[in-house]
Amino acid sequence: MEKWLSHFRLMRHKYVTNAIVLQRTPLAEAATLVTLLTEDFGLIRARAEGLRKPGAKLSGALQTLSQSEVTLVRGKHGWRISGALLDHNWFKEFSPETSERVGRVSSLILRLVQGEGQESLYALYVEFIHKVKGADLAMGDTLECLYALRILSDLGLDAGVLPEISEETELSSDTRREIVLRINRGIAASGL
Repeated sequence: MEKWLSHFRLMRHKYVTNAIVLQRTPLAEAATLVTLLTEDFGLIRARAEGLRKPGAKLSGALQTLSQSEVTLVRGKHGWRISGALLDHNWFKEFSPETSERVGRVSSLILRLVQGEGQESLYALYVEFIHKVKGADLAMGDTLECLYALRILSDLGLDAGVLPEISEETELSSDTRREIVLRINRGIAASGL
């Protein structure tokens, strides 16, 4: 009976959620710390074993800017990725300018979200990716500013009125300057 109980305690619940890979950091010889923006848990960091080995089965689904369905296990030392199915590799579709734009917004999220959480950011980031994908340079700049402001607002770092986002949204130089000032004030208010 005691042996069965100790085995039962070791079993972990698996969670399946949609996620976008924001960052990968090498850990051990083949292990990687993967930073995910998930639909159900917000921003999390999870260990992926064997990810850096040639031919690793999870590597395609866990590339930076991949949108995948991931299977996670929560252990006493944090999250671990036990499976991943690639849904979409956004990086392959972006122009260099769009990749930089998406990277800057990703960096903003990584900088401002400490610990885990903020589930609402997943939908916001996915919406941004879909809109910026086909945008020209001017519209891409507008979208980057507006979504950065929305992220700050979502994190409680901006309380101002959020401008509408549509296909025809154009920012005057004064409006853009005001939005950039609000973004900078929000970042400064975070203390990070």
